[in-house]
Amino acid sequence: MSTSSEDITQLLANVEEGRHESFDRLLEVVYPSLKQIAHAKLRNERSETLNTTGLVHEAYLKLVRYPDVKWRGRVHFFGAAAQTMRRILVDHARARSAAKREGEHVSLTYAMPTQDATPEMLIEIDDALKRLEQERPRWVRVIECRYFGGLSIEETAEALGISHGTVSNDWRMARAWLQRELSA
Repeated sequence: MSTSSEDITQLLANVEEGRHESFDRLLEVVYPSLKQIAHAKLRNERSETLNTTGLVHEAYLKLVRYPDVKWRGRVHFFGAAAQTMRRILVDHARARSAAKREGEHVSLTYAMPTQDATPEMLIEIDDALKRLEQERPRWVRVIECRYFGGLSIEETAEALGISHGTVSNDWRMARAWLQRELSA
């Protein structure tokens, strides 16, 4: 059972063409990676309604049901998965955090890929990213790929169609911007 980038790309093309047998095979092939990403994002999540499996399934179903998406390959798919998981996690966090945050500030250490954020912090990060998207949408895509998707610099560059150096610079600048916003 081969799971090369070419195999995933072909399965994605088959799903786009409506071949239902490829839908199941694609899930089988990408499931372990999606589960790993989801597990990393939910590590500190204390939820009885959202778990790793639920996050993976919800994200996967959202990803493959858009017929107008033209997948450019494995990394593009996982970049979109990262963005989708971000939206699901933020929606879930918003639902759990109906009470207003009273002057709580989020340290940048919580916005780094090595740390997991509480639901309140995730909402604050998302609000900041929405503001950033108005000025620097590419920085937001880089954060989605790196933080929410767990992609490497190389994978992020491939997913976004930019150079490794650009990803590194954007990642550094976006984290600095995010630190300033979250500590304000």
